Amino acid sequence: MITGMKNIVVFVTDLARAKRFYVELLKLPLAQESMTMMELSPPGDTALGVALALTDEARKFVGRHTGITLTVQGIEQFCRDLTAAGVAFAEPLEVSPWGKMAVVKDPDGNQLALVEM
Repeated sequence: MITGMKNIVVFVTDLARAKRFYVELLKLPLAQESMTMMELSPPGDTALGVALALTDEARKFVGRHTGITLTVQGIEQFCRDLTAAGVAFAEPLEVSPWGKMAVVKDPDGNQLALVEM
């Protein structure tokens, strides 16, 4: 019986560069790290793993849309802060009937959606 989801993993080529993006810029709390991966713990039950793409199979997953959506409070200011820090956006902040959304790129081009509903 499945009782939950431990984490979702994003593959990167440079862990130090990824740490700056995910911890310093996205402000995701760092739960643990090793030489090849780190685990971030946003509020909720599921952690976000960021791991070095050490195999050919893993490298296929670097630089694409991850399908991961993070909820943000105060998304307009958050996006302004990310822009000022030089973060690239795959899709700029948009307002729709259900809320606000932007898609950011990590240093390897992995895309993550940010939403405020």
